[in-house]
Amino acid sequence: MTPHDDTTLTYLDSADVARLCDGLPVADLAHDTLLAYRRKEAGLTPEAALRWTTPSGASARSLVLPGWADGAYGCKIINASLGNRLLGRPRAAGLVVLDDPETARPVCIMEGGRISALRTAGVSVAALRAVRDLAAVRRVAFLGCGRQAEVHRELLASACPGVEELFVYDQDAGRAEELAGRWRAADPAVAVTVTADARAAVERAQVTVAVTTTTEPYVELDWVPAGGTFVNVSLDDAAESLLLGCDHLFVDDWELVVDDDHRLLGKLARAGRVTGPGTAAPAGGRSVDASLPELFAGDYARTVAADDRVVINPFGMGVQDIALAAAVYARAVEQGVGLSLAH
Repeated sequence: MTPHDDTTLTYLDSADVARLCDGLPVADLAHDTLLAYRRKEAGLTPEAALRWTTPSGASARSLVLPGWADGAYGCKIINASLGNRLLGRPRAAGLVVLDDPETARPVCIMEGGRISALRTAGVSVAALRAVRDLAAVRRVAFLGCGRQAEVHRELLASACPGVEELFVYDQDAGRAEELAGRWRAADPAVAVTVTADARAAVERAQVTVAVTTTTEPYVELDWVPAGGTFVNVSLDDAAESLLLGCDHLFVDDWELVVDDDHRLLGKLARAGRVTGPGTAAPAGGRSVDASLPELFAGDYARTVAADDRVVINPFGMGVQDIALAAAVYARAVEQGVGLSLAH
């Protein structure tokens, strides 16, 4: 990111961000950013979390994730309330703030919901193509029918051109039917089936993307068919049997997993039942097979066989948001897009 030489601040609203993201190679950017992270050419600091219960009784939180990548510095602020759906609002919303690398003054504030969803899906697609032939994927399942499902399908539509069937499940059956209707209209050539339960979706798919708000693990090892890949985006869908019993388990950053005291994989790590990449597996437990940066760099020696079960557990790294936001801001500067505000 080039230094900013005046006293203005650029604001990019959701429409600006959506237009500027169009056509960006998001999965490639996610892949390259994780390799840069491995080379220590990108990084992040510990996130800050504020959690509370809303007046209506819903769980809410605000996360601040600082990071830097390729000369760009900043942070993502992403907030969410589980009660938003009942209010007819998206569960999550946020902002990304980019700073001048020389003066440290904020130079851009942009709507962060699209950035967060896109980078999450970008990491999923980059990880999937590292372990599977995406041209051979015909059946994909989605657990959860919110924004993340929409954006994952958007990226997978181009990454997996041979997809013939989509299976969707949500605890709110009406929400699942609404999503299925939109997807059928968008691409009539792809069959979309709403399943009666989560297991029916997982069992029929080669790839399952979990994008829910659950805090109770429920997807067992025997739900995932031979050769299936489970992308544990929402982090608490995979049950202990799946995390411990799958043939290959990948994370984006082991230290982030260990430091988290809310998600199952972190709890298993602190209990001594799961250890990090490159370490001996504990008795009755396992070690994580590799981090995604190791996998992308070609340093994972084991072959992922056609009938192996794979779990991808991407905790989520703020460095990805900064890299994508920097690419969006560069386009905004080039195209003269955004509202200029005085500091």
